[in-house]
Amino acid sequence: MDMTEPDKFTADSYVPSKEGMKGVLRGEMRVNESMKKHTSWRAGGEAERVYIPADLADLAQFMRTLPQGEPVHMVGLGSNLLVRDGGVRGTVVLLHARLDELHLEQQTADGGLIYAGAGVACAKVARYAAVHALAGAEFLAGIPGTVGGALAMNAGCYGSETWEIVERVQTLNHAGQLRVRLPGDYTIGYRHVALQPEAGNVSAEEWFVGGWFRLNNGDDAASRKKIKELLARRIDSQPLNLPNAGSVFRNPPGDHAARLIESCGLKGFGIGGAMVSSKHANFIVNTGHATAADIEAVIAAVRSTVKEQTGVELVQEVRIIGVTGCE
Repeated sequence: MDMTEPDKFTADSYVPSKEGMKGVLRGEMRVNESMKKHTSWRAGGEAERVYIPADLADLAQFMRTLPQGEPVHMVGLGSNLLVRDGGVRGTVVLLHARLDELHLEQQTADGGLIYAGAGVACAKVARYAAVHALAGAEFLAGIPGTVGGALAMNAGCYGSETWEIVERVQTLNHAGQLRVRLPGDYTIGYRHVALQPEAGNVSAEEWFVGGWFRLNNGDDAASRKKIKELLARRIDSQPLNLPNAGSVFRNPPGDHAARLIESCGLKGFGIGGAMVSSKHANFIVNTGHATAADIEAVIAAVRSTVKEQTGVELVQEVRIIGVTGCE
């Protein structure tokens, strides 16, 4: 968590011109936009600015208008994100349904290659692959986020992970430069992806804007059946009736965060409107009126209790951004 941001921000900082370097921006700019409707927890403060790009070319153009020090946060479905009540300084870029290109780039006797933009929902990629009789992407149906987020954290479920099927990715940096990178440019692990220093021209701020997924030939009916089964398991085991952000903590080696949390008697534990789900202990739900501070307090209490009772230090999986609420 970044605790270095100021407690308050003002709205009179840099606002990009609608004139890009080589033309007029075609996206939509919003000021002081509530992030509650852009995060699956349905909690949190306002973004100083929100930009909704028209497409990838427009996003690259927009990035070129920003000062070098402008904070930028890329957000898809907001399903792994908590925005603090004091809001977000800088610019939030909303990618869902914008960077939405999805196509079959290549199909051979051995399999196929699918390109998906960062704003495409993971479940949509799973269904698209099944329609084209390609196997290996079915697990993506169980990930409640977009391709960009899945690439950034190596999202996975039911024994499979995103980067197992990645052939290459497309990235965008703060200067608006696009490039293609290979898996070998990254250190990839469990819920962790980091650009290697030796990858060359490494930017501290570089975001995934698309990816190519290599899949094997399969059977469309079999893939659809597997997707249906995975979704049924998800509905049966997760509290999808209440706002949540998916798994809050990573699973420790050889164990499960949910088991540890439940073993500490924390199912149903709550602060304000935030509560550890009684259905799945690694989910924190918004019971209807939770603030981001409530959710963050529950996260801290769960981590502290599990550490005290089991000796295991749970590692947070969700991303927390922004500043605390004003006193």
